Amino acid sequence: MVEQGDPGDTPMPHDVRAAEPAPLTRLHHRHLLGLQTYSAEEIHLILDTAREFRRVLDRPIRRVPTLRGITVVNLFFEPSTRTRISFELAEKRLSADTVNFSASGSSVSKGETLKDTAQNIEAMKIDMVVVRHKSPGAPHFLTRCVDAVIVNAGDGAHEHPTQALLDMLTINDHFASFEGLNIAIIGDITHSRVARSNIHGLTKLGANVTLCGPPTLLPVGIEKLGVRVTHRLDEALEGCDVAMALRIQLERQGDSLFPSLREYHDRFGITLDHLAQYPDLLVMHPGPVNRGVELASDVVDHERAIILNQVTNGVATRMAVLYLLAGIADGDAG
Repeated sequence: MVEQGDPGDTPMPHDVRAAEPAPLTRLHHRHLLGLQTYSAEEIHLILDTAREFRRVLDRPIRRVPTLRGITVVNLFFEPSTRTRISFELAEKRLSADTVNFSASGSSVSKGETLKDTAQNIEAMKIDMVVVRHKSPGAPHFLTRCVDAVIVNAGDGAHEHPTQALLDMLTINDHFASFEGLNIAIIGDITHSRVARSNIHGLTKLGANVTLCGPPTLLPVGIEKLGVRVTHRLDEALEGCDVAMALRIQLERQGDSLFPSLREYHDRFGITLDHLAQYPDLLVMHPGPVNRGVELASDVVDHERAIILNQVTNGVATRMAVLYLLAGIADGDAG
């Protein structure tokens, strides 16, 4: 029995019991190496911040002084168009000082290691490194070599977190919540860092993710990540809200993993017939698109293909990531 005056006899005020945790204003991570370790709250913070920066990009003057005095190096050891230009624009829009590095024509071609390259660049007093590398784990390795903040712009077939974040922002433009959304990721899952980051992010936000592709392009045991797997495109598209087609990465494949590109398109390519059969379906692709392979050419140009929206959202998303990781998360992003 609780005696009068015992704290247990005093009920907790209703508003305290029902209070929700305060929304995050800062990331718990110093780097963005992947979404596997990021919480749903951190992902929502990045998306909310990206929406603020997208409003900045709609202004006549698209530059803000947020990262003035911060030096960012874009360290790209793999070819890139969209990701590299998107990061460069994001840095310039934030007024950061930007240095671009490519492996071709650098000391890397003379045998310099990744560690020595990064340490030499850091000795020039830089603050952040955006790195793309063919080897999985390269961004993680850099965190042990330099003191700068590291942003993963794609490492082998491991992760591509900013691509997944911009994909989620684009989906969020059309759906208020991820809870219960049905997302199909179709194609070369085995070699796709985009697929892995999207799986980690989308499932944490409550979406139902289905993977579809030839058995040779689906990793064994991928179901352990909380996804559904099918080898039939119609089964993946049934009840689907968003279909994300992935590029067939022939440069990462050894032996041919399917008979021909034509047969792949016949079995797994999204066509106008699919859009007619599933009238609410939206189509995405991280690019570059192989027209007539992952998507029929007229699907790429269709109004329900939101691929160019992804590109636009890429700049705002990368602005948000750089801003938050630079530790300037208080106040108005604009």
